Amino acid sequence: MKLNSTQLERTLSQFAAEVLPDDHPALKQLSNIYGDHTFFLDGSGLNVLEPADTAETDAQTGEIVSLADWSDATLTSLRPHEPEPTGVLVVLAAKH
Repeated sequence: MKLNSTQLERTLSQFAAEVLPDDHPALKQLSNIYGDHTFFLDGSGLNVLEPADTAETDAQTGEIVSLADWSDATLTSLRPHEPEPTGVLVVLAAKH
């Protein structure tokens, strides 16, 4: 899911990560593989936010999904794997 600026701000206030900038050289390749997303890097690796089906809440939420783990201690190389939901939910907006 590609986030707008408000959604991005809300996500970063609830999830400690850095956003992969739009001019990053790897962004085109990542988008070709995973689709049009806002990509996040954190201490565990590469992540995206996917819409979460949370009928029990009155908010629009997303779940952090892990796409790749760091393969080295210096956090410079990623090892891709099948997308794995992390269980981390982010509240994007209140439902109307």
